[in-house]
Amino acid sequence: MNMAPVDWGILFVVLGVMVGGVLMSRGYMRSVADFLVAGRTAGRYLISMAAGIAGLGAITIVGLLEMNYIAGFSMTWWGFTMSVVILIITVSGWVIYRFRQTRALTLAQFFETRYSKKFRIFAGVIAFASGLINFGIFPAVGARFFIHFCGLPAAVGVFGLAVPTFPLVMIALLGIALFFVFSGGQVAVIITDFAQGLLVNVVFVVIVLYLFLQVDWTQVVEALAMAPENASLINPFKTSHIEDFNFWYFLIGIVGVLYGAMSWQGTQAYNSSAKSAHEAKMGSVLGNWRGFPQGLFLLFVPIVLYTVMHHPDFTHIASSVESAIAGVGNEAIQSQLRGPLVLARLLPVGLMGAFAAVMLAAFISTHDTYLHSWGSIFIQDVVMPFRKERLSQKQHLRLLRWSIFGVAVFIFFFSLLFQQSEYIFLFFAITGAIFAGGSGAVIIGGLYWKRGTAPGAWTALITGSTIAVGGILIHRLPEEMFLTTPENLSRLAEHGWGLLNWLYHINGQQYWAVAMGASSVLYVLVSLLGKRRTFDLDRLLHRGRYDAAHETTVVNAAPSRGFRILGMGREFTKGDRIIYIASYAQTAFWILVFIVGTIYNLHHDVPDEAWARFWKLYFFIQVAVSIFVIVWFSIGGFRDVAAMLGRLKVMRRDADDDGVAEHVDGTSREE
Repeated sequence: MNMAPVDWGILFVVLGVMVGGVLMSRGYMRSVADFLVAGRTAGRYLISMAAGIAGLGAITIVGLLEMNYIAGFSMTWWGFTMSVVILIITVSGWVIYRFRQTRALTLAQFFETRYSKKFRIFAGVIAFASGLINFGIFPAVGARFFIHFCGLPAAVGVFGLAVPTFPLVMIALLGIALFFVFSGGQVAVIITDFAQGLLVNVVFVVIVLYLFLQVDWTQVVEALAMAPENASLINPFKTSHIEDFNFWYFLIGIVGVLYGAMSWQGTQAYNSSAKSAHEAKMGSVLGNWRGFPQGLFLLFVPIVLYTVMHHPDFTHIASSVESAIAGVGNEAIQSQLRGPLVLARLLPVGLMGAFAAVMLAAFISTHDTYLHSWGSIFIQDVVMPFRKERLSQKQHLRLLRWSIFGVAVFIFFFSLLFQQSEYIFLFFAITGAIFAGGSGAVIIGGLYWKRGTAPGAWTALITGSTIAVGGILIHRLPEEMFLTTPENLSRLAEHGWGLLNWLYHINGQQYWAVAMGASSVLYVLVSLLGKRRTFDLDRLLHRGRYDAAHETTVVNAAPSRGFRILGMGREFTKGDRIIYIASYAQTAFWILVFIVGTIYNLHHDVPDEAWARFWKLYFFIQVAVSIFVIVWFSIGGFRDVAAMLGRLKVMRRDADDDGVAEHVDGTSREE
C-alpha cells in the first residue's frame, strides 16, 4: 500500500466528521421541499461553496489533471477572455435570477408552466437519460483513483474467494453517498458539501505550496520547453498543433457558458435552494472568487506532473509510473491514472492522507448531489406529471429515495461494464449535449422571450438530443472504416460518405457546438412561423402584483443610475456593491493584461523565458488570492449554515409545495 497508518487515520477522521454533519442535519428535513431544495433557505456563501464542490468532484479533478497535463499554461491565457463572459453572466443574474423567481423545484417544472405538461415529461426523460449516461462513469473513475493512489490490491479474499477490489470500492463509495442523501436530502447535501469545499480548498493550497518547494521552477521551465513546436505548454501563441484541448475547445466552451447557463442538471437542486432570487444571484457572483484555490491546484499540479514525467531529473519516477499503468485498460484509462500515480510518489506522509481525504470528499459531494438530482428529476418530472392525485409527504419522500437508489444501482453496473474510450471531458461534452445541446435555447427563450412557443421548444430539444446521440453512435463505429488510406478515401468519396467521415473525426466538444447552433436557430424559426401568441412573463416570474411570496427585499428604492448600469438594483446593500465592484476590478485587471500582452505578442517574438517569468508571477498572485478567499468564505459560509438551520427550525411548511406546476394564464398550449 502507498498510504501509511497516519494517512489512513486522516482519511477516516475526515469521513467521521462528514457523517457527524449528516446526522446533525437529519432533524431539519421535514418536507418534500426540504428534501428537494433545502426549503429554499440557503445563503449566498453556502450556495456558492457547496455548489462549487458539488460540480467539481473526484472525476472532475482527475479530468482536469488530465486536460491541463496536455494543455499546460497556454490555455489559461485564452481563459482570461472567458472571465469576462462569466462576469457578465453572474453580475446580470443571467438565467439563474429569473429561474429562481419562478419558484420551480426543478427545471422541467418550469417547462410545464412555460410550455406544457407533455413537454415537461419529454424534457424530464431526456435530462434523466443524458444525466444517467454522463454519470455512469463517475464511480469507475473514482474507484480507480483510490485503488491506484492508495495502492490497494487488485483482489481481496472473501470467504476463500478472490473478489476484485474494483467493484467493492465502488459499492463502498456509493454506499456512503447514498447514506448522505437518504439521511437529510438537500439539507444534508448542502451542509456537507460546504464543509467538503472548505477542506478541498485548504488542502489544495497546501499541496501546491509543497510541490512548488519540491520541484524547482527551473526544472518546470526546462520540461515545458521540451514540448513539440507549435504545441507549446508555456507560450499561448504557439499552440496550433495541440489536439482536442486547443483554442477551439476553449472557444466553444465560452459560447456554451452563455448558452448553457443552468442547462446541466447534475446540481439542479442548487438552482432553487437559495432563500431568494437575489441570494442566488449573489452566490453566482461569488463563484468568481470561490474557484481560486481550485483553479490554482488544477493548473499548477498538472504542470508539475508533466515536469516529473518528462524532465531527466525524475526519470526514476516516470519509469515507475509508466510501468504501473502499462497494461491497465486502454489509453484513455491510462491517461486518467498517470496524475494520481505521480502524486502518490511525490506527496509525503500526511499529505497523502489529506489528498485522499480531499478526493473522498470530492467523490461524495458530487455523487450525493448527482444521485439527488437525477433521482429527483425522474420522480418530479417523469412520474409525478402522470398522477392525478398528490402523494402524501411520506409517500413522496419514499418514492424519491427509491428512485435515488435505482440511479445508484444503474451507475454501478454502467461503470462495471462500460469501456471508456475518450478523455473524460470529451465524454462529458458529448453525453451532456444530449440534453444541454437543445435545452439552452428552450430555457433562455422561455425566460426572456414572450414569443417562444411549445413547438419551438420541442423542435430545439429533439434537434439537440438527436445530434448528440448521433455523435455517440458514430464514434462507436469501427475505426478501420475511417483510416485515411487510399482505399478508404476512394470508398468514402464513391459512396458520398464525406460528411460521415467528418462527423467521425470531430470530438464531443464540437458535437456540442453543432447541437447548440442548430437548436437555437430552429427554436426561433419554429416559434416565429407558428401562431402569433405571447406569454405573461410577469406572472411566470411572480413579479409586481403576482409576488405573493414577498421574497424581494428593497434596500434602496431608487439606486443611482451608475449602480443600475453595473447591475446593482434595489436589493443591493453596501456589502453587495463592494463584492460587485471587486469582481469587476479583478476581471478588468486580467483582461487588461490579456489585451496588452496579446497586442505585444502579435508584434514581437516573445521568448519562452519571458513567458516563464509571467507564469511564475501569476502563480504567486493566485496563491495570495486563494488564501484570502479561504478565510473570507469560511466566515461567510459558517454564518449562512447557522442562519439556514435557524430558518428550517421555525419555518412553516406548505404540504402543497411539492413540485406540481401551477398553470399560468397566457401559456401557449399548442402541441
